Amino acid sequence: MIYLKTIIFIGTNKSGSSREATRAAEKMGFFTVLFTNNEKQLQQRRAYPDIHKMILVDTSKIEDMKDEIYKLTKSGLEIKTIVSFVDPYVHIASILCDEFCDNYTSSTAIEMMEDKEKTRNYLKNQSYSPKFFLIKPHESIPTNLEFPLIVKSPKSTGSKDVLLAKDSSQLNDHLRYLRNKNLGETIMIEEYIDGPQYLVEAIVYKRQPHVIGIVEQEITQGKRFIITGYGVLVKAPSDIQAGLEEVLQSIVTIFNIENGALHLELRLTKNGWKLIEINPRISGGAMNNMIFAAFGFNLVEETLKLLLGEPPNIQPRHKKFVYTKYVIVESKGILERVIGRTRASKSPGVVDVYVKPRRGTLLTPPLSMGHRYAYVIAEGTTLSEAKQNAVNAAREIKFILKVA
Repeated sequence: MIYLKTIIFIGTNKSGSSREATRAAEKMGFFTVLFTNNEKQLQQRRAYPDIHKMILVDTSKIEDMKDEIYKLTKSGLEIKTIVSFVDPYVHIASILCDEFCDNYTSSTAIEMMEDKEKTRNYLKNQSYSPKFFLIKPHESIPTNLEFPLIVKSPKSTGSKDVLLAKDSSQLNDHLRYLRNKNLGETIMIEEYIDGPQYLVEAIVYKRQPHVIGIVEQEITQGKRFIITGYGVLVKAPSDIQAGLEEVLQSIVTIFNIENGALHLELRLTKNGWKLIEINPRISGGAMNNMIFAAFGFNLVEETLKLLLGEPPNIQPRHKKFVYTKYVIVESKGILERVIGRTRASKSPGVVDVYVKPRRGTLLTPPLSMGHRYAYVIAEGTTLSEAKQNAVNAAREIKFILKVA
């Protein structure tokens, strides 16, 4: 029997970093298998030519996935690694990898990074950890609180269920909402951190952390904190670079990370860096394409090499100023058509334009990162020129909606 070298992916989005990972695996010569709980993906099977086998399975049930893996091994597939680039499956993929193949990452570290409560408790004595406290179900709120505060579910991802409370009335409303939504769960309350926000994409290889990219984030605050702009710093100011590298090194040491990909979100305050969150994977959305435009290498491909036990090649092939602008909508409605996509792609400096929703989709003002409906990636001779190019091109894209 000929054994096909196989990578199993748990979950993928139709676009973004997770989808680029399945494409990279196919390009690297692997047989690709997707475990998905999304029936729509099977209905749109032809839209996923880079995925050789798609299996509908309950991705929250580890035993069900084990049964499918046993079937795959009996059919002649040699499972080289089991991975996920999607919340919240990174840890589950790593546990399965522990059982069925060589795992070069740490399932324990991934589990802690995926759980914001465990992360905060683990890092609480570090200078970059914000003040926080946890409220268990039926516990009352302490008095003498200093507002504003951030209220969140420790399981939240993509800005879902991260809420700003400006006073005790808002705090009570948010607690009621989260308790109804997540019965029996602890709720986290953190000090509100003011200051510019940065994202750090990083890879750890043989315990050595490598900063892949430092990205300035532009935050749009409506009902949620939504990141609508990303500026890749080709060369970060030395104090920013040194400060972020120090935090990254501390996290890698504390979590005992040997190999893996992660990203950090931090704010720079008058009291130094404060960690907003950690995720044990590359950022989703346009991040892989942004890194490629800025530095000339495919980060998800290099991450797959790392997960297969090979050294990643993260040496920049070039360095360009790159900015990504996301498009959101201000009112709710059914999408009738999109105009301006071609004009946007022909605008100065534009390297990539992506529009997500199809006609007939219900669009809403953003309550999570998933409600960003298009992006433009542009380059320039400076970061401000790249930003201007991206913003100008993004203005061309218009969603024509009819009232839902």
